[in-house]
Amino acid sequence: MKFKLSKLPYDMNALEPYISKRTLEFHHQIYHQTYIPNLNNLVSKTTFKNLDLVTIIKVADGPVFDNASQLWNHIFYFQGLIPENNNSGEDPFEEVIKNNFGTVKFFKKCFKKAAESLFGAGWIWLVLNTKGSIDIVQKSNAGNPLRTGLIPLLACDMWEHAYYLDYQNRRSDYIEAFWKLINWDMVMKRYNAAIEERFTTINTDRNRKL
Repeated sequence: MKFKLSKLPYDMNALEPYISKRTLEFHHQIYHQTYIPNLNNLVSKTTFKNLDLVTIIKVADGPVFDNASQLWNHIFYFQGLIPENNNSGEDPFEEVIKNNFGTVKFFKKCFKKAAESLFGAGWIWLVLNTKGSIDIVQKSNAGNPLRTGLIPLLACDMWEHAYYLDYQNRRSDYIEAFWKLINWDMVMKRYNAAIEERFTTINTDRNRKL
């Protein structure tokens, strides 16, 4: 299987003024692009060469995992954003947030605290856990919640290349900007799919025990 660069679901300048065209070009066409030839070279002539990206992430270690996970993480991150003028706010996902965090305000506070306190580079993930509730988790470097049985719903890239050209060391400002660009319809779609996957898995496990 040969991995290729995926197209963005919006124009390079579509996320301005929150994420500049310059940042998005560097992020997508240089940093994101780098993982593709690296991964293709690493898996060539190995047992990973015919596996899909998610399977590689779950079973690989070292450079193969790092490049596979970073490739997947970036695709997931970019797809979770939408231009502000097309952003419907938290509305589609608001009830889920309230059921798990009480208020949207508290949820945002928790998310921002997790992002600001992450040491070094990595990712902040909103996930569906094995109990069927949502959590905010920090993952360093190429960390991916798929490795621990969690289902990702939203990713915030906390590597410097995601924000430094626009915000330098002002992580807090980047997080505020990121919040204005979240595609909540996509998050809700992922949540519904995750709930269905969990339900199917539980029923399959029960049937095996009968």
